[in-house]
Order: sequence, then structure tokens, then C-alpha cells
Amino acid sequence: MSVAQRSRSGGRAGRRAIRTAPDHTMLPGLRRTLPLCEPMDEEQIRKLDDASMAILEEVGIVFRDPIALADWKRAGAKVEGERVYLDRGLVRELISSIPSSFTYHARNPAKNVPLGGDRSIFVPMTGAPFLRDLDNERRNPTLADLAMFHKLSHMLPALHSSAHHIVEPYDHPISHRHLRITYSSIKHSDKTFMGMTTSPKNAEDVMEMCAILFGEDYLETHPVTTGNCNGNSPLVWDETMLGAMRAFSKRNQPVLCSPFVLGGANTPASVVPAVAQLNAEALSALAYTQVIRKGAPAIYGHYLSTVSMKSGAPMAGTPEISLMNFMIGQMARFYDVPWRTSGSLGGAKTFDAQAGYESAATLSAVIHSGANYIWHAAGWNEAGMHCSVAKFIVDAEQCAMAYRMAEGPRWDDFDEGLAAIRDVGPGGHYLGHPHTQENFQRAFFMPETFDNNSIEQWKAEGEVEITERALGIARKLLSEYQEPALDPAKNEALLDYVARREREIPAADALNQDY
Repeated sequence: MSVAQRSRSGGRAGRRAIRTAPDHTMLPGLRRTLPLCEPMDEEQIRKLDDASMAILEEVGIVFRDPIALADWKRAGAKVEGERVYLDRGLVRELISSIPSSFTYHARNPAKNVPLGGDRSIFVPMTGAPFLRDLDNERRNPTLADLAMFHKLSHMLPALHSSAHHIVEPYDHPISHRHLRITYSSIKHSDKTFMGMTTSPKNAEDVMEMCAILFGEDYLETHPVTTGNCNGNSPLVWDETMLGAMRAFSKRNQPVLCSPFVLGGANTPASVVPAVAQLNAEALSALAYTQVIRKGAPAIYGHYLSTVSMKSGAPMAGTPEISLMNFMIGQMARFYDVPWRTSGSLGGAKTFDAQAGYESAATLSAVIHSGANYIWHAAGWNEAGMHCSVAKFIVDAEQCAMAYRMAEGPRWDDFDEGLAAIRDVGPGGHYLGHPHTQENFQRAFFMPETFDNNSIEQWKAEGEVEITERALGIARKLLSEYQEPALDPAKNEALLDYVARREREIPAADALNQDY
């Protein structure tokens, strides 16, 4: 039988059906095999560590929280007013108990994901006060818009989490939003999710909802959600974030210890000193998680942007951000703790070439930096002011492409591929060869959001550009969405908890962040 005959035995229609059948199965947590980009040598790493430790010992960190100050005194730190001076020996001892890796447990165990070391996950953006919707209109979001993003997160294979408030639901009072946001994260996806840390009591509500979903005892031994605690750079942690940190760490749930860095505005206007400050800030919070509960999982975090010296506006995709990510990755590995960064940041006002270039530059650097928790990986634009549905779709596919690259070269069909060279010989082609037919789906990534056809075909099909194409894919995904089954008793208990807390929390007191 000839090569051509063998290639037709399965039937073109059958192969096309396989190729075009929708598959929304979540990719396993990424295991990276590519070498990392590490611009610092061992001496420079230790020099930066020494500088950060000197900041902690000599400049100190402000903890604007009486409970944290009392905790630090008991731990043996020097406390003067609100300023805490941390001895490097104490810091090293405390951070040594942070797990270097752990597994997130989703309500669907098939979607559990390991984190740390060479394992990474992609998490959508959060916190957008506006969205660009299915009609590409910029407007205020609603709870239904948030649910839409949670559904898309559930269906996009490279996203490993439904996050939390991808967009702010303005049709609910601020004081109640954390409840509805958490329920939406749980209800519309069975992947892991994030928990709100907008106040200590909000964080406690999230913990109670997790206990309903998973069981109180389960939380004691299984990370199921993630809290984010932002520092006030330079060198300040406030009561709101520290209280939320305690709520998560006491229940053995991971927190991202994230200095909020605007390079040149709240750090020195130089890469290496900025990383030294950021490193000190992150270490102080990581150490505090272990004062709260020894052995609690914690993640070295940061939100990282540089500031335009012309306008003061935050920028994305700049070379210094990439360099800082490379360096922060080296420092996190030096301390043997997992670390978080931001994946697909863009500052453009629409989903245009600027947005694409910025996000691609950021994501590429993040992959080569070895980040574990890759947050803001889909949808981020306008410096986080809006989440774009179109960009969300394309970013998620970019994450899938980055995932494939980070896996590294596959050698499992090396011998078969070499045999194909002998079969085809000089002047032939491989399109009909059995090796190609068996491997075409996985051999080369075939993007759905990009158009690689001829210009004649593109014109014949309506000259559809990427934004319109991505919005069409989003509509199709939403039409195919099937809600993952949630145990009815747990669902009822969650709704009862939300209803009770909404009765207890004054909705009119929309700015009261004590709730």
C-alpha cells in the first residue's frame, strides 16, 4: 500500500471531525522544562539578599496594625511604634517553614494543580472596574458579566482558575460584593479560585464559604483558594491586608505576599535597587505568615509595573519589567518559595497592536523567569482599568501557546519521525505520511484566534479581524457552556450563608470596609 493510500484510509471527513471537535478539557498544571533566564550570578544574588536584609534590619517595615505589632514583639522582633526591625536570622528562620510546593485542590479533583518548583498555573485578571463586552463596548460591569467571565474561565483549557472579581459587579453594594463574587467563582466553574481580601471580615467570609464547600477539616490540610495581600510600597503593610492575611493563614490557605510596585514612583528609579526594596517587602510579609501559622503555604508575590517619567502613568511590556521578573524569580528560588507574577499586562485602550505587543513581551519573560502563579494572564488592558472579552480569549490561547513552549521539545516520536524521512526521501512531502496523520494535532500548535489563510480567502470570508473573531469565539463558547454540577446541599448552604451575611451587613453602608 502506498503512502497516499494509507493516508486516506481514515477518511478526510473523519479526520476533519476530529480536528474541529470542541475540546474544553483543562490542561494539567504546567510542568516547565525550558532553561530559565537568570541574569544574576551567585555573588549578585547574595549581594541583593544582603541589601534587602539590611533594609529590614536598619530601615524597618511599617506594620500599621496593632495585632501584627504584638505578634512581632512575641516573635522577638524589635518594634518601635509602628516600625518593625527584622533581624535577618529571624527572617531566614521564619521563611524556612514555608512549603516550597503544594497542590491546589479544586471542587473537581481532576482539576487539582500542583504549584512550586517547575510547576506553574495561569490565572485570569481581576479587579477591572470596566469591561469591553461582547459588542466591544466599554461600560460598567454587572454580576452577569462577572458570571460570563467565570464561565469562559471554566471553558478555556489553559486557564487553571476562575479567579474572583475579574470585573467589579456594580449592580451589588460594595459591602455585599465579596459574597456574590465568591459564590459566582464557585458556582460557574469547578476549577480552583481566588478569595477576596478587601477586608479581614470579607476574608473570613470567604473562609467560611470554603469550609461549606470543602469541609472545615479539609481546609486544615488542603489549599483550596488563594488570597492576595498587597503592600503599600515603599515599606508599609496596612491593617486591612494584614487582617486578611491572618484570616487565610490561620486556616492554612495560601496568600500572595505582593508589594505593589510602580517602578520609579514608589521604588528607586533603577532596576536593581527597586528589586532590593521589593524583595525586602515581600520577605517581611512571607515571614509574618509564619508568625501567624508555622508551615502555612505562602507565595512570594508582587504587582510589577514601571512608571513613565513623562506622565507618571504605569507602563506594561517594558524591558525593565522583564529584567525585574527574571531577578525576582532568582530570589524566590534562592529562598525556596513559590512566586507569583502578572502574565499578560497591557496599557492600550483597545485590543490593538500595542496591547498585543505589551502582553506578548510580558508573557514571554514570565515564562522564561520560571514564575509559578501567573496571575492577570487573560483580559488585562488599559493598565487594569478594563477586562476585554476579546483579549481574554486571545490571551488564554497565548497562555496555551506559552504552555506548549514551556513544556520543551518532545522526543517520544523521534524514531518515527526519522523513519518518515526515509519513507518520503528527497523531493517528497509529508502531508500524507502516517506519522503526520498520527501527529498533526499535537505536532504544531494551530491557533484558533489567528488567521493564517491567504488574503484571498480572508477577503472571501468577510475580512474578519482578530477582535471580531475573538468575540465570535467567546459567543460560541458561552453557547456551549454547561454548568459543572455542584452538590445541591452545598449549594443551598452557600446560598443560605450569603443571604444571612447580606442581612447582617448593612448594604447602604457601601463604603464600610470593616465588612
